[in-house]
Amino acid sequence: MMDFITIPIVVGTITLGIYKLFELFVRRKERLQIIEKLGDKLDASFMQQEQISPIRIFNNFSTGALKAGCLLIGVGLGLLVGFILMKNLYPNLGMMFDYETGAIQIASIVFGASVLLFGGISLLVSFYIEMRFSSKQK
Repeated sequence: MMDFITIPIVVGTITLGIYKLFELFVRRKERLQIIEKLGDKLDASFMQQEQISPIRIFNNFSTGALKAGCLLIGVGLGLLVGFILMKNLYPNLGMMFDYETGAIQIASIVFGASVLLFGGISLLVSFYIEMRFSSKQK
């Protein structure tokens, strides 16, 4: 049934594998050259003077995990609020199987709206936290 797509997939996979193999060797060679160039410029006195401070570590703070965590919390909270709303509005929703009542469509709208609402609110909260953190650093 899908014989027409197997040939391009196999050829593409082999080509990608060969490309990644060559890229691996080229990157390794480039990294070794960069290390050799840096090794010529650095000496032992420079390494002893350089100290790592906690402030320097937190300058490269990435907020990707904060955004993802807040988004997942918001989505979970949205699902919970949607579930509570639907249980209070339609207590027998789990027992309904006819689609003519419209309760199923309302449930999908309530769940979708609550997930999007709380997901957006959580992203705004993560933005606010990020802005507070960056203003404290300065």
